[in-house]
Amino acid sequence: MTTYDEPQKSPAYFDADAFRSLGHELVDLLADQFENHTGKVLDFKTSDELYAQWQSDYFENDNANSSLPAMFERVIGNSIRLHHPNYMGHQISPVAHVSALASLVADTMNNGMGVYEMGMAGTVLERLVIELTGRQFGFGDRCGGVLTSGGSLGNLTALLTAQNIVIDSISTNADDNHKLRPALMVSENAHYCVQRAVKIMGWGDSGVIKVPVNEHFQMDVSQLDRMLSDATESGLQVIAIVGSACSTATGSYDDLAAIGEFCDTHDLWFHVDGAHGAAAAFAPKYRSLIRGIELADSVVLDYHKLLLTPALTTALVFRNVGHNYQTFSQKAEYLFAEDGANRPWQDVAMRSFECTKLMMSLKVFSIYHSYRLTAWEQNVTAVYDLARKFAAMIQQRDGLQLLVTPESNIVCYRFLADAQDRELNNRINAAIRKQVLTDGDFYIVQTEVNQNIWLRSTLGNAKTSESNLTALMDSIERIGNSLLNSQ
Repeated sequence: MTTYDEPQKSPAYFDADAFRSLGHELVDLLADQFENHTGKVLDFKTSDELYAQWQSDYFENDNANSSLPAMFERVIGNSIRLHHPNYMGHQISPVAHVSALASLVADTMNNGMGVYEMGMAGTVLERLVIELTGRQFGFGDRCGGVLTSGGSLGNLTALLTAQNIVIDSISTNADDNHKLRPALMVSENAHYCVQRAVKIMGWGDSGVIKVPVNEHFQMDVSQLDRMLSDATESGLQVIAIVGSACSTATGSYDDLAAIGEFCDTHDLWFHVDGAHGAAAAFAPKYRSLIRGIELADSVVLDYHKLLLTPALTTALVFRNVGHNYQTFSQKAEYLFAEDGANRPWQDVAMRSFECTKLMMSLKVFSIYHSYRLTAWEQNVTAVYDLARKFAAMIQQRDGLQLLVTPESNIVCYRFLADAQDRELNNRINAAIRKQVLTDGDFYIVQTEVNQNIWLRSTLGNAKTSESNLTALMDSIERIGNSLLNSQ
């Protein structure tokens, strides 16, 4: 008979009672973030200032009187409050409470997902989440993919797949003097990660062909024929076109249907960077913005941008599930029991960059389990509606100027110091953004379009109201006029 030693007392870091006690305190502290919307969005300090404080308090001096909840409270106090309705900055979502709890479960279990037995539940949920997402895109039953850590990694993975599939299908009979020089076409307003992916793949600067945009900052699809011909004549082999849904700077959607039809005609891979705006797939009111996404070979969607999910949680979905297995191909006997040719979907590391991959699927599935598609539809619809209201409110003010009618929840505008003086406008608006950051009552960012600086708000919180927007505009005009008067 097998005998076992008496179980040893758990060390302090595994003490279940301490975990329960601390957990209750922490949940109470975090719950306040859902309901307490008074005070500032952030208490801004410079990086050097905050570093010096924490270095002194926690490293140079043994802060024995500081409890763990007190330390967590300090972390929260020195962080941006995304649940505050005056947060209108970068493209990242306030988190649904069920998804926050799912993160706690996933982090406590700490199951890596390289091979199935190390993350059974997470692996199955990942496939279900990917298939759910693909259905929203109109892909049907033959889609597949992976969850990965952010849109940049998702886009790189998709483009590596395009490279492997399309280049392998091109004749290799050319001699060494006519080696393939691959390239892709993308809007000049596309996210920088597309160009970064091309550099990583070794295509060089010529590997990115930037297509001009129209007056709405969408890819000018009328240029595609000419630019494809020019690229071919210069010795480039265009293998893919990347459509933006939507662009980061202005929130503009490319004409995905036109791009998809062009790719089909010319046998090009069609990839959609929908990290932000593909979430419209969950909002019937705005589904028309992504018309044509069903033609894509691959799509990236960040659940952490508009869909109430903790970062980083990115879906990369292929219309043809078989393409998911052609991104990476290598043998690792210590991990994979079957030959890669047998395509075991359950061993996720064969299809993704990550090996010890986080259980991202639980964060998404917890929301679906609790609300089905309703929470996502409500949030996307609310913030897209609000962006249109905000644009109308801006246009009613003589002191503010709207860049373009928003298609998504991204609104670009500026304080109009002088319609004829670009340098003055840029200087004043940059100073406004800095002052808003320092004051901390609101959080907005800025962008540059055609050498002009614009203030930029991403409305990601369904609790943000027209009164919050009115207060923001009042603040911007007050700061702008004060800066002008001090010139």
